[in-house]
Formats: sequence, structure tokens, C-alpha cells
Amino acid sequence: MKELQFPIQFKFKVTTFSNDFVATDALGNSVAYVKQKMFKLKEDISVFDDESQTSLAYKIKADRWLDFSAAYSFFDNNGSEIGKIVRKGWRSIWKAEYHLIDQFGKSQYTISEENGFVKVMDSILGSVPLIGIFTGYFFNPSYIVKDSKGYEIVRLTKEASFLGRHFQLNKVGAMDNDDDDRIMLGLMMMILLERSRG
Repeated sequence: MKELQFPIQFKFKVTTFSNDFVATDALGNSVAYVKQKMFKLKEDISVFDDESQTSLAYKIKADRWLDFSAAYSFFDNNGSEIGKIVRKGWRSIWKAEYHLIDQFGKSQYTISEENGFVKVMDSILGSVPLIGIFTGYFFNPSYIVKDSKGYEIVRLTKEASFLGRHFQLNKVGAMDNDDDDRIMLGLMMMILLERSRG
């Protein structure tokens, strides 16, 4: 991906049949266009350079059918695996937690939800007819990325918006330039999973 200028905005589209969103930087430049293939038993995500979808930068694929402990591998445009994100099993039902793994299989970062109660209320009220479409204005979870030493790197926050379409990513600590794409891909996959869960 291009050099990141924070904050990064994730904006989901509601006019397409696929679950997709565009990521733009602080200057309004496109960072990535993320498109999820619908009706797949195994997740299949394409990450393009921009909304034109002419240049495929990355693919994200699940290692198994939909499952709480599935791993989602990141592949560059040459087909080489550059890392993966793994959901922390049943613990994620209450409070989301994921691990970012590098290309050598080493755990590098954790992504954790900062307040599990917010997600529970968002999920419960989000399933109520009519009321559910407005929960995006009131319940806005945030997720923090920490390195192996516990230092905070970036925070992803759901912003007040209709149908929960907007998210903002802010840098809160030092980020290794070799890992920025892996962190971005991990957060993109995570937000697709978490948004589908409520």
C-alpha cells in the first residue's frame, strides 16, 4: 500500500451486492478498495489499489469454512503469503481478540476490542426492526492494536453513522514500516468479520 497518512477512513458502500469498502487517507487519497465475495463458504477478499479495481494488490483467504478459530492468510499480488490474522476462538464472542502473525508464523500484534459491552448492546439492538438501522449513531466500538511488548500502535473506531458505515484508524504509537501493510490487512479483515456479527 502507499505510504499511510493518518487518520485513515474506512467507508462501506451500501449500493453494491458485495460487502466492500474504500479506505482513504488524511488527504482524501485512496489507500485501498476492499471487496468481499458474497455467498462463499470460505472467505475470499480482494484488496485493490483503488475503486477502479484494475490493480489487485492483495488477497485474503480463510483456511477453512466459517469458523470461530479460522485463520485468514494475506497474499501479495505474486501469490506469496505475507502473514495472517487469527481470531481468538470462543473468547471473541464477548470481546473480540485477534492475533496478527508474520510470514514466518510468529505472533507480532494483538487486536482487541476495548469495551465488550458496547458490542453486545450494538448487536442486541441492531437486530430490532427499524431501531437496528440507527444503532450506528449510539454504539461505536473501538479496537486497539498492540505489539508483543504491549505498546499501542493504532486504534480503529467505528464512527457515528447510518448503518455503521464509517470507521476511522488513528496512529497512537510507532509503527514498523515493514509491518504497516500486514496491520492494515488484518484490520480490514477484522472489520469485515466484526461488522457482519453486529
